[in-house]
Formats: sequence, C-alpha cells, structure tokens
Amino acid sequence: MPIALNDLKHHNQAIFQDIRVAIDRVLSGGQYILGPELESFEAEFASYCGVDYCVGVGNGTDALELALRALNVSPGDKVITVANAGMYSTTAIRAVGALPQYVEVDPATMNMAPDALATALSGSVQAIIITHLFGQMAEIPHLMRLASAAGVPVVEDCAQAHGARLSGKRAGAWGSLGCFSFYPTKNLGALGDAGGVITRDLELAERLRMLRQYGWESKYRSVLAGGRNSRLDEIQAAILRAKLPYLEGWNEQRRDIAKAYAEGLAGLDLSGPSQFGADYVVHLYVVRTPHRDQLAEELAAQGVRTEIHYPTPDHLQESVCGMSGDNPDLPVTEQLSREILTLPCFPEMTKAEVEQVIEAVRGVLG
Repeated sequence: MPIALNDLKHHNQAIFQDIRVAIDRVLSGGQYILGPELESFEAEFASYCGVDYCVGVGNGTDALELALRALNVSPGDKVITVANAGMYSTTAIRAVGALPQYVEVDPATMNMAPDALATALSGSVQAIIITHLFGQMAEIPHLMRLASAAGVPVVEDCAQAHGARLSGKRAGAWGSLGCFSFYPTKNLGALGDAGGVITRDLELAERLRMLRQYGWESKYRSVLAGGRNSRLDEIQAAILRAKLPYLEGWNEQRRDIAKAYAEGLAGLDLSGPSQFGADYVVHLYVVRTPHRDQLAEELAAQGVRTEIHYPTPDHLQESVCGMSGDNPDLPVTEQLSREILTLPCFPEMTKAEVEQVIEAVRGVLG
C-alpha cells in the first residue's frame, strides 16, 4: 500500500471528537478573535513550555518577524541565522529590513555550529535566530553562552521542535523569545495557519501583543511602529488546546518510529539520527546518502512518499542572492542539500508501514 509522508487525515480523525467539541465551544460562545480560547491556550502553552507568557499570532513566519521587531531589530542590522532551514528565518529578517548573516551548520545535527557562531559574533550583530531543525534541538546551552557573552539576544525558531527538552528546559525557553508555527503538519498543529511566541519577559510580551494588532496600545490608538494584523483566531486556539494534552504521547510515538528506522537501516550507505532523547521530537526523519536522488525515485515507484527538506539553501535562492551583504562560504550546508531525504514519519504510522519503508530502502541501498 502507498505510504504517505504525513497522514494528517488519520492524525486528526484519531481525536475527532475532541476537535469537534472544541469547535462547538467557540461557535456557542460567539467570540472568534482575541477571546477566551486564545487566552486559555496562551496560558496553557506557556505553562507547558515553562515560561510566563505566550502571544498567539497568525503563523510561524509572523512569529519570527514580530519577535525581531519586539527586539528593535531595524533596517540594515545584521541577524545571524542558518541557510538550511527553508527560508523562514530569512523571510522574517528581510521583512524587517535587516540582513541575514549565514553561518555554517554541524554536519551531524544539521543545526547551527557553535564555532561558526563564535566567529560571526566578532562583528556587529543585533540578534541571532537559532533553529531547532527537524525536531532536534541545537547545542543551545553552548550557543546561549556565546550569545550571552557577546550581549546579543537570541530568538529560537521552534517550529519543528514542539515539546523538545534539554537539561530540563523546553525548546523556546532558552532565548529571549521562542517562536512556534502551529501549521497543520507540525507536532502540535492547528487546522490552518497559526503561530505563537513565548517569553519570560513581560515587556517583550506586551510589545508583541501590540505588534500583532496594528501596534495598538488601545483600540484605534497605534503607538508602536511595525504593527500588523496577525492574530491566532479562537477556533484554531481551541483546536490547539484540544491537542496539547496529546503532544507528549505523539512525540514518543515519533521517537519509536525513529528508533525502528535507525535499527532497520543500519549498515547501509546512509546516515541518520542516532540519539533519541527528550531533545529530539522527530518532526521529520531525515537521512543523508550520496544516492539520494536514486533512492527517492525508487521509493516513489514503490509507493513510499519522500520529500527534501530543503533542496536549496537560503543563500542560493534567487530572491536572496546578493542581498546578504556578502557571499557566504557554506560547504557543509550545500553538501547537505544534495544528500538529505525525509522518510515518512507520523504518530499513527503502523509497525507494518515502518517495516515496509525499511524493506524498500534496503532494497535500493542494500
């Protein structure tokens, strides 16, 4: 049978009644924007992440952009980020008029390399966006020490790391601000676009609340430049509230699939995740092989859906070339883009489906 990369229909049907109750509660209440469901979700998600505040916004990219604006990142400022994470941080940086300064990634984790950050911090930098890619937390304690020593604020991009935890602290709770996407495919996903920003800082939370609604201090009185209409609506907030209690279990199911893959694909000309602790929530199960294109083509012929996350690094995108102010030398990032492949992984994936994928991959590379 064909195997999807991510079966959202099956995923949401599994808790259909919970979702229906949540939607009915909003319809019965009659308030659809900035109401009690959002307030409750913000409080519940902040508590789950171990911080004081959460501000719901329209989507994950808005979360990154508004986080930068809350930190007063201005046109011409430099923001350090990586180039292998799908253009999301780059889009936010460019939206505020700043310049992305790309640094190299670690070839094993595919996250920001601490030595590369240390080198980049020798210049003038206004902020750092640290992405926890594919559900694997970056070396955030080391990266935070470097940022703190340089006096540069950190924004965590946690769009693929809901619930990940390192040294007892959740993804998003390390930096000044933690940004989340709740796009339907995420580990904690709504049924449409949605996003959020978490923080321990009351002043930053208040700035974010103004920025998400035209910069308003009070209705129709705009006092903060850079505001926009970016609000997480009541229905999506209610759905996220219904799903949040399931997140830990879903993440554990993802880890079980990843462990089965690692065991079943051992010995092949292929590398993938090898550690399955709390800091890895397996948003995507990504492997590396020099035979990537052949593997993807033959798996497709056998009905196994794969994807490349992401085929073109940010600094090589047509919309970005020449706009970062330099020509970054990123050989590891570029090599990864030629070798990575995402295999199917979602909580409802059956043991038989996992074994089918393993057998198909071994049939190609074995």
